[in-house]
Amino acid sequence: MVRSPRFRRTALVPVAALATALATTAGILPAVAAPDASVVASPGTAASAAPTVATGTLDNGAAWRAEVPADWNGKVVLFAHGFRPGPANPAWDAGFDPTAQELIRRGYAVASSSYAATGWALETAVQDQLDTLAAFEQRFGEADRVIAMGRSMGGLVTSLMAEVPGADIDGAVSTCGLVGGGVALNNYQLDAAHAAAELLLPGEDLQLTGFTAPGQSDATIAALREALDEARGSAEGRARIALVAALLHTPTELDGVDAEDPEALAAAQAELVLQTLPTVIERRHTIVEAAGGDSGWTAGVDYARLLRSSDQRHQVRHLYRLAGLDLATDLGTLSRSADIAPDEDGLEWMLQTSTPTGELQVPVLATHTLVDLLAPVEYQEEYAETVRRAGGQSLFRQAFVDREGHCAFTVAENVAAVEAMDERLETGRWGSLARTSSLQRSAESLGLDGAAFVDHRPDEFVGDRTWYAAP
Repeated sequence: MVRSPRFRRTALVPVAALATALATTAGILPAVAAPDASVVASPGTAASAAPTVATGTLDNGAAWRAEVPADWNGKVVLFAHGFRPGPANPAWDAGFDPTAQELIRRGYAVASSSYAATGWALETAVQDQLDTLAAFEQRFGEADRVIAMGRSMGGLVTSLMAEVPGADIDGAVSTCGLVGGGVALNNYQLDAAHAAAELLLPGEDLQLTGFTAPGQSDATIAALREALDEARGSAEGRARIALVAALLHTPTELDGVDAEDPEALAAAQAELVLQTLPTVIERRHTIVEAAGGDSGWTAGVDYARLLRSSDQRHQVRHLYRLAGLDLATDLGTLSRSADIAPDEDGLEWMLQTSTPTGELQVPVLATHTLVDLLAPVEYQEEYAETVRRAGGQSLFRQAFVDREGHCAFTVAENVAAVEAMDERLETGRWGSLARTSSLQRSAESLGLDGAAFVDHRPDEFVGDRTWYAAP
């Protein structure tokens, strides 16, 4: 695939701050509480201007909430929230609330659901959102236009909604979405864990898959954390961590780090791997629980081929040369020891519930920050490829924001994306609506909290593959 030159970013966040942000995403912010099955007026400067708040509960126990402005324009933004570890599971997402309030101020109604469960809620999330829309319309009447919008896991939910024939949505805005799908999520993270375990703890029998409850991965996490911490103190260790980082799609352009200085970059990436890998291993059990088995596998994977596909391959090769290590030997070790097979029932569940097909029924605009430790921007390369293969590229556009952090969008960027989609639905054509310059101009014109849309072409996502079951 031909790549465009990398764009130098202008607003970077220190590695330590990025790691702190990663840690805080494990929890959720306090959300607005509301009584069940009620309709109340929100506080406002004048009663006539206050939005109407409606709440309720779906048949499966999912809670929903909607806020409708007094001057409703007939349009609804149907918001899908991201992963929640639980136990709290409110219908209204506190992190999205600033954007929701600005949309409401501009005349849109906003509705959202809790989903029926916390964790990897993909079994019901798509239907929960559609049922929330039905409940909204039963209360307020049929909407003139419905734009689905989601973030993180909810970005995946939103993309899946856009593939449902006959769904009552008109367009979708998927932000920071796990749009490579759940199978790819499990596999790229497993590739990194496998490389760390085999190269930094050779001979140790670490469990990497099949966790079904909190705490089951504690021993694995402790061992890998200690090994990573020790390894980053030597040239050999940093070289091997660079290989882990490439498989984990760890960012390469970071504040205060010269991307052209391999050793400085290696040290920075080692810090991020140390923060990221334990986090994703700890969360793995939630997906396994939902799927009824671990969909991830390493069996049959050629890790030399994976590295050849990675845009970080030159960094890895350079560090191996500096350390006097044989990269081919390590890659051979990874491929020969790759013997983890998927739980085929779990894999089938993930393919059915958590994997985009690209068969878009409505227009989709996907947005992503350039540096995202939990949903790598390379996911957008994989998603675009999936959409192209399905023939849906005319309905699809992507936009990128020059910022670090998972879902670290400004209100202005989110509103500009919604309004671009609204205009796309109004006119029936994209035109220049999703171009970087148009989105930037639109966001800046709002006079809110700024914007940093930037031209970008994501690097190759290397964790995609297909499982072929034995006959």
